[in-house]
Amino acid sequence: MYNDKMEKEEIFSKVLRAGRRTYFFDVRATKAEDYYLTITESKKFTNDDGSFHYKKHKIYIYKEDFTEFKEILAEMTDYIITEKGDEVISERHQKDFKKEYEDDGSKVTEADLKTQTPESFTDIDFDDI
Repeated sequence: MYNDKMEKEEIFSKVLRAGRRTYFFDVRATKAEDYYLTITESKKFTNDDGSFHYKKHKIYIYKEDFTEFKEILAEMTDYIITEKGDEVISERHQKDFKKEYEDDGSKVTEADLKTQTPESFTDIDFDDI
């Protein structure tokens, strides 16, 4: 029985390692021997004492949902690439990343905000608002 169960759980698998995250794509079988897909995200966390643990999140996708799932996933990923390109833009991936904020139509970076002095601010009287 144990070997039979293991065979069912290991029908077909792929792994995507992405930094601290690992994605597991697994084809599994129902009790009726039909197939479905599980996608598991496993993320590594380091404790203060240097030890680590993993948090896992799993979704199940069944055959009756494949067509719509693929269409929506393709639409969403295409939208992201169209709007922002395929270059990664983040603090984690770019050491010189500067987050920009809108301030009266002019762009202000996080570094600008850190270097502002009390003299660079304007006093506002709430009666004026």
